[in-house]
Amino acid sequence: SSPLLLCYLYRKGIRFCRLIEYATKLSKAGVSLLKPEPKHRGTADTVLNSMRMLPCHIISFLIAHSFGRRMLYPGSVGLLQKAMRPMLQQGQARLIEEFDGQRNKLVACDGNEIDAMFVDRRREGGRNGNTLVICCEGNAGFYEVGCMSTPLEGGYSVLGWNHPGFAGSTGVPFPQNEANAMDVVIQFAVHKLGFQLSDIMVYAWSIGGFTASWAAMSYPEIKALVLDASFDDLLPLALKVMPDSWRPLVTHTVRQYMNLNNAEQLCKYHGPILLIRRTKDEIITTTGPEDIMSNRGNDLLLKLLQFRYPKVMTDEGIRAVRHWLGATNHVEQASVYSSYEVDDDWCTSVMQSYQTERETMYPWSVGEDMAPEARRQLALFLAQKYLRNFETTHCTPLPSTEFQDPWRLQRAPQGDRRATWKRGMKGMEQKPPVGICCR
Repeated sequence: SSPLLLCYLYRKGIRFCRLIEYATKLSKAGVSLLKPEPKHRGTADTVLNSMRMLPCHIISFLIAHSFGRRMLYPGSVGLLQKAMRPMLQQGQARLIEEFDGQRNKLVACDGNEIDAMFVDRRREGGRNGNTLVICCEGNAGFYEVGCMSTPLEGGYSVLGWNHPGFAGSTGVPFPQNEANAMDVVIQFAVHKLGFQLSDIMVYAWSIGGFTASWAAMSYPEIKALVLDASFDDLLPLALKVMPDSWRPLVTHTVRQYMNLNNAEQLCKYHGPILLIRRTKDEIITTTGPEDIMSNRGNDLLLKLLQFRYPKVMTDEGIRAVRHWLGATNHVEQASVYSSYEVDDDWCTSVMQSYQTERETMYPWSVGEDMAPEARRQLALFLAQKYLRNFETTHCTPLPSTEFQDPWRLQRAPQGDRRATWKRGMKGMEQKPPVGICCR
């Protein structure tokens, strides 16, 4: 209770925090990341709050830099890499011998060496060869045996890379190091391989959605983004596997050291996006694979649509999309879709009319003059354009037939704008007025 004792402990705490800051200096250096908003407090309780939070800071640091990082990225564990070494060597040899792959070591801005593999299809004359697909692997994935195979089978030029600390890459896979690695991969693709950003697609599986969404946010000129079996935020998944009594500690640790805020980054990108949801996913569900509504891919879609089309995604729009997301297969989804009597032509004409008359940067105000029925139709139309189901588990390789270009809204010819609108209204005459203002 002595003021001198409190002052002494406070100074010791500050010194320890500075030691932590110094120890993590390298992992914090590099490209920009979105930071969680700080909680505003009055000056009166700053010292006491710092003292109160000091044990939490210390424990969070120890957790993140010991078992926490290894739980999040098991592929960085040496024992696992040793067990997989023959498989990785075989996969690397296959990429070089069968696909004429070129292995490269890229040095990121933090000094980490990133092991990368490039397969060039530009000279083969195929339809997809001039598009480069940069692949971002999962938390136990390696380019040698990972998701590179999907775009390779589709005839794309492909650039794969390993997370820091995975196989031939050095470092540790903290978010800052991950973003630094992604940055040097894109720089390599543009300045060394000669691809334009507009010819680059980023494809990610699972936790790779963090670096993929960071790339889309930081390089908005890229052609498109495809996220397979990814999630909106790490925190709900971390809370799922930890005791409830640890909730404050887990929250602080994730936000401070492992803040994989995919949805927040995704909303900074204004280009084409495709989300692939695994209907039997057992990894990114917060309850179990049988509860498809606990799949965090649903939350990723909802957050994206709510940002891009806030006037469409009102309460009735959200309820309709949730109803559609609750379907576990294509037949059920088609049944839900038809039950709302969605007219695809009408929805397309509405979107084209809005795009023609206004700026295309998100968020859009389309839907603000619509009746609930029209909002529900547009919400479902947009949901099925942005998300596709793949009826399997989390770790099943994605077939090349499921890897497709994301939906792009084609502009209607300027002279045919009103005609397009009228064609889109066909079949709506028998329905109640939807309250759309069309000038």
